[in-house]
Amino acid sequence: MAQKLQSGGKLRPIDLARGHGLSTQAVRNYEEVGILPDADRTAHGYRTYTPLHARALGAFLALVSGHGHQPAVSIMRAVNRGAVDEAYRLIDESHAQLLDDRRTLRAVEGALRDLAPTTAPSPEAAACGFGGIFVGPLAAELGIRPATLRKWEQAGLVRPRRDPLTGYRVYDEADVRDARLAHQLRRGGYLLEQIAPVIAQVRSAGGLAPLEAALRDWHDRVSARGRAMLTGAAELEAYLRERG
Repeated sequence: MAQKLQSGGKLRPIDLARGHGLSTQAVRNYEEVGILPDADRTAHGYRTYTPLHARALGAFLALVSGHGHQPAVSIMRAVNRGAVDEAYRLIDESHAQLLDDRRTLRAVEGALRDLAPTTAPSPEAAACGFGGIFVGPLAAELGIRPATLRKWEQAGLVRPRRDPLTGYRVYDEADVRDARLAHQLRRGGYLLEQIAPVIAQVRSAGGLAPLEAALRDWHDRVSARGRAMLTGAAELEAYLRERG
């Protein structure tokens, strides 16, 4: 939104604030923390801004949408103190995180496609007679060692109960689901600490079917963030050009 210029191309704090739907105090705060370059002062001590400040504010708000508030603050502060390479590094970090998010999303989507339906109990689970499967048969079904399942338990990926008579681990239907998902993600090269949050999402969603809707939302948010980063890059480039 265009701001009304005073004589000499000057803007009052309220002009800058209204142009971006902010309060004048927010504009002052942004200047104080280095998001905006220092403003000139009138003889009476009032701040006066310029179109350059408006460009800086627009760049910051655009960066927030794609990179988040704190990274956007750090990027603008680096630019305004002349550390442009530092700003580029921070931007690269955000892009790397977005790429990692995309890879994780693809891995989870692929794992869900590869998972066999678990609505019917496996023969091993049915043989147990109490609605679960022991560690050995489950490991054999997945083609892994029982020690691997115990390691996954330590990492929080599966949460088997103990049979009160034998003390053996018993994996119910949800545990089998989580183990299969963990197995697919491990095959995709993901570390246990990367898999744990995905398993937690499955549990909080109440299973795989609700997670599919969450994944669609996740996909939309990742795409929106990527586009917002493009907008932020364009606004920042315009600000850098105007700074000279």
